[in-house]
Amino acid sequence: MKPIVSVIMGSTSDLPVMKKATDFLNDMKVPFEVNALSAHRTPEAVEAFSKGAKERGIKIIIAAAGMAAHLPGVIAASTTLPVIGVPINSTLDGMDALLAIVQMPPGIPVATVGVNASLNAAILAVEMLSLADAELAERLADYKSNLCKKIEKANEELKELKYEFKTN
Repeated sequence: MKPIVSVIMGSTSDLPVMKKATDFLNDMKVPFEVNALSAHRTPEAVEAFSKGAKERGIKIIIAAAGMAAHLPGVIAASTTLPVIGVPINSTLDGMDALLAIVQMPPGIPVATVGVNASLNAAILAVEMLSLADAELAERLADYKSNLCKKIEKANEELKELKYEFKTN
């Protein structure tokens, strides 16, 4: 089995946040790899990874970083593959990472999800992949259908809340 999604993080300290992404990719039966590479500490390795990813069969890269958060942009600068950035909340409530990832120069786009929103990054990756994979599209549709059912159930449970002035 060869990976088609690469999950990259600047440090293994980002792994707890990225677990939602890896769990989702696994649940959706999407082959993926996970690596720690640093834009600042291992710049040559990041460039080699980025330039070789497409040749290795990677179709989408999910890159997480906190603070200066250069990793997603550095990766995007060296590949034509879609890069999804996940800002990690490590300082300034993650706003420094969010702004560093979302404010890319023209020609070097990085799709960016919310702070610590690795699940949304994985869902976005699966949405892109499902354009060319009917079975994956079906699994994704089932997942989203279950989200709807979850909210409907929660709404029904809210009816059981009793308050003197609650009207529904």
